Amino acid sequence: MQTTAASKSLLTAFLLASLAATPASAIFFNAETKLTADGAAVGYFDYFGYSVAISGNTALVGAFGDDVGGNNSGSAYLFDVTTGNQLAKLTANDAAAVDRFGGSVAISGNTALVGAFGNDDGGSSSGSAYLFDITTGNQLAKLTADDAAVSDSFGWSVAISGNTALVGAFLDNDGGGSSGSAYLFDVSTGNQLAKLTAEDATAGDSFGYSVAINGNTALIGAHRDDDEGSDSGSAYLFDVTTGNQLTKLTANDAAANDRFGFSVAISGGTAIVGAVFDDDGGSSSGSAYLFDVTTGNQLAKLTASDAAGGDLFGHSVAMSGDTTLVGAHFNGNGRLGSGSAYLFNSRIPEPTSLLLATFAWTAWFLRRRR
Repeated sequence: MQTTAASKSLLTAFLLASLAATPASAIFFNAETKLTADGAAVGYFDYFGYSVAISGNTALVGAFGDDVGGNNSGSAYLFDVTTGNQLAKLTANDAAAVDRFGGSVAISGNTALVGAFGNDDGGSSSGSAYLFDITTGNQLAKLTADDAAVSDSFGWSVAISGNTALVGAFLDNDGGGSSGSAYLFDVSTGNQLAKLTAEDATAGDSFGYSVAINGNTALIGAHRDDDEGSDSGSAYLFDVTTGNQLTKLTANDAAANDRFGFSVAISGGTAIVGAVFDDDGGSSSGSAYLFDVTTGNQLAKLTASDAAGGDLFGHSVAMSGDTTLVGAHFNGNGRLGSGSAYLFNSRIPEPTSLLLATFAWTAWFLRRRR
């Protein structure tokens, strides 16, 4: 299972488990189970649901504004997907104000990974991430970068696959101010395995803003890379075993301000990269691109059949087998900002729109412009 920073607020990812048996074009989906924290645990501006992840029968939901350990210390919640019951509430053993634990989440098997990009162990907002056993709810390890520094925002994005964790630090300065980086960790030991940076890293690229991992391949977005114009964006494939960069992905029709790499996901031999400000269907209508992981070749460009300016299609992406899910949280559906998500199947050219009318997107504004 792989998760990206930009899969935040996409609770509809829970639908993916049911897609294998039924063609995407055959049904209109509504959320069948609404997950909320037990009792009155969720308060004002907790931002429960800002980040989500799922693996097997367990869902993980972040609430980075929770004040349980101090103002905006943050928390995350485990749920049973079948019953919708809360299993546990996760908090850091060393929770502190403004850590923003739960800003990113990922889950694989029995292990959960939660980012706390505001943690101060290596300096203000250096960031950290935490591993948990989902069976017991116990914290297993705290991950920090070996070279942690002020304002790196390590933990902004997280992903996990088997025994390997991937953590993004998009404001790291190794290649210049906010060039960005990402780190690989051994889940069993908590030890850092490698630091990943782009071979052509430059200031302001924001490499590590989004991350995904599947088996031996990591995918890292750099949505402010300028190769094809200012903030046109890019994404990079890495070999997890060696830490070597495999290829750099850019859109065939890349243009300035597309922000390609804002979101990423990977499943098997296919990668998807969101370009949230692409203008094909109007200003900032958005798009997403499919790539062959082995060759790095672009396979397809996805856009909404009802694309309109300002939809931000591609703000979040997810993949499972032949099924791709793309979020467009400002798509209107007759109601301003109500939001939609679109399902694509590799055998079906047209998407199915998912109405997300009950979702609150206010939290998105807190981080979009960083």
